[in-house]
Amino acid sequence: MESVVGVSGNQVFLYPASDLAIVVSEHNPAETLNQKSGVDHARVIADCFQHSTVLPFRFGTVFGDDESLRKSIRSNQRQFQSNIDKLRGKTEMHLKILVDDCCTHALDKHVPAEGVGREYLSTLRENASRTRERQTRARAVSFQMHRLFLPLDEEVSCRLTESGRMVLDVAHLIDRKYVERYQNKFASTSAMMRECQMQVSGPWPPYHFVHRLTRGAHAQTAVTAPVHAAVPVPAPMVSMPEAIPAMA
Repeated sequence: MESVVGVSGNQVFLYPASDLAIVVSEHNPAETLNQKSGVDHARVIADCFQHSTVLPFRFGTVFGDDESLRKSIRSNQRQFQSNIDKLRGKTEMHLKILVDDCCTHALDKHVPAEGVGREYLSTLRENASRTRERQTRARAVSFQMHRLFLPLDEEVSCRLTESGRMVLDVAHLIDRKYVERYQNKFASTSAMMRECQMQVSGPWPPYHFVHRLTRGAHAQTAVTAPVHAAVPVPAPMVSMPEAIPAMA
């Protein structure tokens, strides 16, 4: 893996750990992790994802020495292997859906902290009603996306823009072999749902679902020396001539 570089241009190499291979690089704690570091992290994981199932550690997770890394892998070995089995052959597709606000005819009113009386209570009720309308609309769109795309799993978030439009971010977990079918379904769905603006991206490593499964498994270690960043991948990949680059 001499030609593969990770964060800050450091070499990436494989660290065997039982049935897993941990893809690591050294990191100098004196160097600040910035946006470019995050891009490097994502690039190497994406390259790794082309060859195998990966469980990326969260960006910025480090280990103070080899023993700290080994201890973390040993204590989470069963969970890592189980999660790799669950995500093997899976990928993530991402939808961004812009929906006109169902309440644009009446923008939220400001409620002063010292407000009292009938007008104050009326404004509170109106704002609460508009919030419920938006939530209902977001749930309806989310349910429609689920029914149309039939993902294996999903994560949905919703936010309101300053212009008064709702944005739904939808992560769908699907089998990698069905990516083309998903993209075709997107083309027909976006043409049908003219009241929404839709964007699709992917296939991506299943970041949303990896972090859901491994939440709490990767505690960050205090750094006092050169450290390792790591990503577990199935050990059989170690024997491949195109060794897998990945790091966190």
